[in-house]
Amino acid sequence: MTGTIVKSTGSWYLVRETGTGQLHRCRLRGKFKHKGLKVSNPLAVGDQVDFTVEEQTEGAGVIHHIEPRRNYIIRRSVHKTEHAHIVAANLDQALLVVTLVSPATSFGFIDRFLVTAEAYHIPVTLIFNKVDLYDEDLTEYQEQIAEMYQRVGYPSLRSSAHTGQGIADVDALLDGKVSLLSGHSGVGKSTLINALVPDLELKTAEISAFSDKGVHTTTFAEMLEVRPGTYLIDTPGIKELGLVDMKAGELAHYFPEMRALLNQCRYHNCQHLHEPGCAVREAVDQGRIALPRYDSYVSMQQAEDNRK
Repeated sequence: MTGTIVKSTGSWYLVRETGTGQLHRCRLRGKFKHKGLKVSNPLAVGDQVDFTVEEQTEGAGVIHHIEPRRNYIIRRSVHKTEHAHIVAANLDQALLVVTLVSPATSFGFIDRFLVTAEAYHIPVTLIFNKVDLYDEDLTEYQEQIAEMYQRVGYPSLRSSAHTGQGIADVDALLDGKVSLLSGHSGVGKSTLINALVPDLELKTAEISAFSDKGVHTTTFAEMLEVRPGTYLIDTPGIKELGLVDMKAGELAHYFPEMRALLNQCRYHNCQHLHEPGCAVREAVDQGRIALPRYDSYVSMQQAEDNRK
């Protein structure tokens, strides 16, 4: 049988069978290595798998094959510094929930997420949540930020999970796709999900029953069915998002506004920091690349250099 991983507790996986939608508790047979990366989770929500259900295991299944992933979102493991954690796989898009107040999401966090998604060609839409808390100045500031990201290819929506503003727009964006919803703790993801997924308690009851049988954890994602053919992957709030699997000199390729200029620098190995004849720094000075975006690039580049 084939299916999709919709929940993981580390050792047990919940698989939604293709076609029937039936849920099966499964274990992974053997070990699975991912392109030489050290990962804390061999399987992620969204993975497509082949499995069998064996009578002697009281209905539990065994996963014996994982289909190649077309993309994934990955981060540094919280518990194992040398390991990575695959947040979710096989995504049509990612929605990053950000807030300007209560709490404020930093440009650094936003841009790290965008770089990670860009590396695997995952489209991202920014969801500016809690807009009911904005005054006139904050509204103007939000519009400026939205325009900055729109210019480099990242659209955005405004929402208030509290008042319902923008919920219909977010729902339309989800239609017919597998979408990842991510963001810092406290940005209102849970309230957004409650508004987007009707009968949420009913839809998650069977998944919760499975979770109670496994190892208790709050570090794994979960795939929710919004309606047939439309799925939303909820993730725990992310505090930090360390970059993973980036080779030296690659980082600028994942900033669309820099990527277009890379062949114009004087030196082919330019890191766009202090080198003379740098087309990227010239574009920053001329205002063609937004300073907050460049500052994020410098911060990420320095962090990667320090890690080596």
